[in-house]
Amino acid sequence: MSCGCQESFLLFPGLVLVTILWTMRTSFAVIVAVAAMSGVARGQDVPNRADAIEIRKQFMNDLDTLHSKFTALANAIPAEKYSWRPAPGVRSIGEVFMHVSSEFYVWAPISFGAKASPVISSTSDAVMKQYESKSTKADVLKALKDGFAYTRSSIDGLDPNALVGTRKLYDGQLTGTIIEASYGMAGDLHEHLGQLIAYARMNGITPPWSK
Repeated sequence: MSCGCQESFLLFPGLVLVTILWTMRTSFAVIVAVAAMSGVARGQDVPNRADAIEIRKQFMNDLDTLHSKFTALANAIPAEKYSWRPAPGVRSIGEVFMHVSSEFYVWAPISFGAKASPVISSTSDAVMKQYESKSTKADVLKALKDGFAYTRSSIDGLDPNALVGTRKLYDGQLTGTIIEASYGMAGDLHEHLGQLIAYARMNGITPPWSK
């Protein structure tokens, strides 16, 4: 799972760092609060069934907020700005939004043990790059809506017993519990929200919730 924020940080370190840290604090607060309620905070290595259900609930609540903000920002950015990028070789605004939707279609579901959507045929760089290239405003709004619906349905539909224990995360790159899955996905999505807020402000666009 590639972030794509490194190039932006090198070009605009102050703005990007402050914005990303601000957006990630919500994710951190959610996971810490859940961990405090869970058996993990009492010294257990793996959350039990009840704890895992609560962690999923809190993660999905955070995902609802993220999706609302991604959608609000996507609507606020004019269509002609979707091809803007901070430098050659860096994802454009539209491509970052499509990357986010790919996480809804692929990475979030498989991190929890659900299946990836057939909308994206594989996780190869070539396939992902081709998917992200279809990045007009209309493409983005549809992908955010449909991708979020898929990840919500997939994760909410998992048997609670499947949430317990460890699993392969991020296409087999790591092994962890539902806590690592939740924290990893929430952190990455908050980072991309921070990236897009920075891009919007560089183009004179104020996030709707900041007005």
